[in-house]
Amino acid sequence: MKSFGSSNVFIKGNEATWETVGEGVRRQIMGYDDKIMLVHVKFEKGSEGPIHDHYHSQVTYVQSGQFEVSINGEKQILKGGDCFYIPPHAPHGAICLEDGVLIDVFSPIREDFM
Repeated sequence: MKSFGSSNVFIKGNEATWETVGEGVRRQIMGYDDKIMLVHVKFEKGSEGPIHDHYHSQVTYVQSGQFEVSINGEKQILKGGDCFYIPPHAPHGAICLEDGVLIDVFSPIREDFM
């Protein structure tokens, strides 16, 4: 695996760069090294994280809003304070039902985000 080094030790959200990754979806890459990465993702109502899969393990915390989350064909409505785990290679996606924020943690790092 290619080495991406690591992020700064302290990351201030108001100084981290936002990247538009889809209609109504923006993300900030926060702390990371080669083994773990945290990503802050804002969704507008109606926006979507389309069904996809990857070899990384992922845990996502729903900071705010409401989302219809699909993992391996099973769907649940999740809201602020809820969490979900996505095993490697599991097809998954989300539809934002109410403006919201997800906090994604990946292991290993998502090289394709860099």
